[in-house]
Amino acid sequence: MMTPRLRLQPEALGVGMTSQRVRDRLIERLREGGIRDERVLNAIRTVPRHLFVDEALATRAYEDTALPIGHGQTISQPWVVARMTETLLEQGMLEQGRPRKVLEIGTGSGYQAAILAALGIEVHTVERIGELLRVARKRFRSLGLNVRSKHDDGRAGWAENGPFDGILVTAAAPALVDALTAQLAVGGVLVAPVGGSGAQTLVRLLRREDGGIERTDLAPVVFVPLLSGVLG
Repeated sequence: MMTPRLRLQPEALGVGMTSQRVRDRLIERLREGGIRDERVLNAIRTVPRHLFVDEALATRAYEDTALPIGHGQTISQPWVVARMTETLLEQGMLEQGRPRKVLEIGTGSGYQAAILAALGIEVHTVERIGELLRVARKRFRSLGLNVRSKHDDGRAGWAENGPFDGILVTAAAPALVDALTAQLAVGGVLVAPVGGSGAQTLVRLLRREDGGIERTDLAPVVFVPLLSGVLG
């Protein structure tokens, strides 16, 4: 089983409601919820989620729930992070003898990117809200994670660094964004929530060898909307 590649300072180890014992209880809940990939569970056990939320919310960091991070955004529910990551790994993301390249749309707190980077995946992440990205970059540096990041409109993707073996979209659009599917490599997987405020579905797209797209609906989810434009 792969060990997450992290540089952990004393504050990352946690105490009380952020202790390893509490993290292990979260892992058991994720197993009960159907998460099976031990690499994903090990990464979630190890990456200190309490460092990706405001200090006032740290005692809730290992609940299986989304939490606010400001600017109308949230850090995703751990089960959703685990399911999206597991879906990527199902396509052999770590089996090719080299780090595979993943594009994340919506850096947010930086937690999903940190999980991917801890697994040895080459992560490129785009965030439209400048303040969120600045804080996320500090977190990446403190954990020793080499995550490539960009302040831009995520709906455009990051074409100059593509194509990507995987694309994760952490905000929901009414329909899949063509600019993002165009940046998916042959054999690559895109995982995204699709739908409006009333009903959203986590969707998996696989680009086949013939260039066609194969869609699988995974689970009902709730995400913030995927917005256009850039905020300082």
